[in-house]
Amino acid sequence: MSWIPAFTEEIKDPISIVNLLESKQGKQENLDPPLKPITISIVGAGQRGSLYANYARIEPKWAQIVAVAEPVEHRRNMMAQLYNIPKENVFADWEEMIKRPKLSDAVVIATLDDLHVKPAVEFAKQKYHILLEKPIAMTIQGCMEITNAVLENEIICAVGHVLRYTPHNIVVKKIIEAGLLGNIVNIQHMEPVGFWHFAHSYVRGNWRNEKTSNFSLMTKKISSFGSLMHFNSENKPKAAGDAKNCYDCPVEKTCPYSAKKLYIENCYEKGIKSWPVNVVTDIVDIEHIETELKNGPYGRCVYESDNDVMDNQVVNLEFANGSTANITMIAYTEAITERKTKIFGTLGQIECDGFNTITYYNFLTRKKEKLIPTAILNTEDLSGHAGGDMSLMRAFICSIQASLNATNSTNNLYTGIQQALDSHLLVFAAEDSRKTGKTVIIEDYKKMKGIKI
Repeated sequence: MSWIPAFTEEIKDPISIVNLLESKQGKQENLDPPLKPITISIVGAGQRGSLYANYARIEPKWAQIVAVAEPVEHRRNMMAQLYNIPKENVFADWEEMIKRPKLSDAVVIATLDDLHVKPAVEFAKQKYHILLEKPIAMTIQGCMEITNAVLENEIICAVGHVLRYTPHNIVVKKIIEAGLLGNIVNIQHMEPVGFWHFAHSYVRGNWRNEKTSNFSLMTKKISSFGSLMHFNSENKPKAAGDAKNCYDCPVEKTCPYSAKKLYIENCYEKGIKSWPVNVVTDIVDIEHIETELKNGPYGRCVYESDNDVMDNQVVNLEFANGSTANITMIAYTEAITERKTKIFGTLGQIECDGFNTITYYNFLTRKKEKLIPTAILNTEDLSGHAGGDMSLMRAFICSIQASLNATNSTNNLYTGIQQALDSHLLVFAAEDSRKTGKTVIIEDYKKMKGIKI
């Protein structure tokens, strides 16, 4: 079975990075499955919970879904049927599940953002290993509560930063760790969300409002600037009048954010029944889609929603050694999350265009080489965030198995609770900077918030 890459030797020669990374350092480790699968309970059987659960279908020798807690009856029943979950292990609420004696080795918590803290803390107390969908929590206090519960109960907790597990980011990280770029001087990262994707997820969708989800972003010094430029009532076309829904709007046909265009014309009528249309309705047919668009949040006018998250934001970072980084998030792009990253070092630079290729330039040889991460790491299945979703599940399951064997239980995780907490603190600090207009010193920020971990 292909597994998480294990780079076993130090890379020293910077001349031919392709040969180096395609050698045995870049090949994936093969591990034998356990005598019996790691058992998993799912809390939240929506998009993310269902995707993580699917790992048990791909690699059934490693994982088995044995329980589900989900308030939406259709989702709950679908998961129970798909994984042959016994009736006594099917719950409408996680609080019903936690009352039972421990049902599984691990639990996936994939509820909405504002519902993470209580279940994570309670399942940690019951010694369940946890895969927690990001963000950890919506507040620093919530993040600390979960972190403390994980550490006190000595469980494994992986946070769903799935992009850290993609072949692309694994190779980038190893290039940097091997010293092929020398000392890192500057990093530039561009996050093009996509005009309709932003409207779907951050204007109409579950992540539109900071009261029920986290802000749209998630070092030594940090500053941030951002605004909600377009998706507000001030920019609503005058000809739209008082229309609150695309089905009532006289200018719907000329609006690029039309829900009818997005979900029906560009998805359902073209045979697309997965994301994003299956977020609108669990039953994907024209009757249910139109009913939900007429009566639910996904058909509302993008200029009349209750959204308040930023649609463009810039974060600037200065590290202790003087290196700098810049992160830009913008909603109004043709590309849909096709991230672009440039990293400049004293010995070379790399440019990443999406997840497909990495271009490496060596200052000494003045040679440019194109790298294909999937070929280097011999990766096959790239479904779900360019392979990150399933790779995270593999790392999580492998870590649990290692702990059961009394071996090192953390080597396979790039996003353990403490690493994820550090990332979250940077984001909270960036948001404070945006709101106050002041540069934030991270160590001072931690002291101010009483953070000692």
